[in-house]
Amino acid sequence: MRERMDFEEIIDQFKYIRKLSFSLKEAMVTEMAGTESQKTSIGLEENIASLLCYLLVWVTGIIFYLIEKDNKMVKFHALQSVLTFLPLSIIYWIITILFWWSGIGYILAMLIGIIMFILWIVLMIKAYQGERFKLPIVGDIADNATK
Repeated sequence: MRERMDFEEIIDQFKYIRKLSFSLKEAMVTEMAGTESQKTSIGLEENIASLLCYLLVWVTGIIFYLIEKDNKMVKFHALQSVLTFLPLSIIYWIITILFWWSGIGYILAMLIGIIMFILWIVLMIKAYQGERFKLPIVGDIADNATK
């Protein structure tokens, strides 16, 4: 008789543990849903809007900085996009126009283009992941301006 009660107690314990695990799973899903679904004032998810700030480099940065009213994360990424890619684009254009005929101008333009491409990819990935990834100097300026 004692063996049967032990078996029933074990089954009850398993049922209790299973019930707890479902409760924990529901709590985790609810918590994750609450953090992932932050919407911006323009109706996009925060990470999508942050990624789009970099899509057309400084152009979309300006657009999102002007149209986003409330979300500081999106405004940060928009301003960082403008402060990063507008000066790099201007330098690239100047070097390309003034020194297109020389080998050093061509190499500098290629180098700036590669740097811009790598920054563009990294910043879009970080923005999509929801990180407030700050570049040196321009990241601090953007962070201070959006506080």
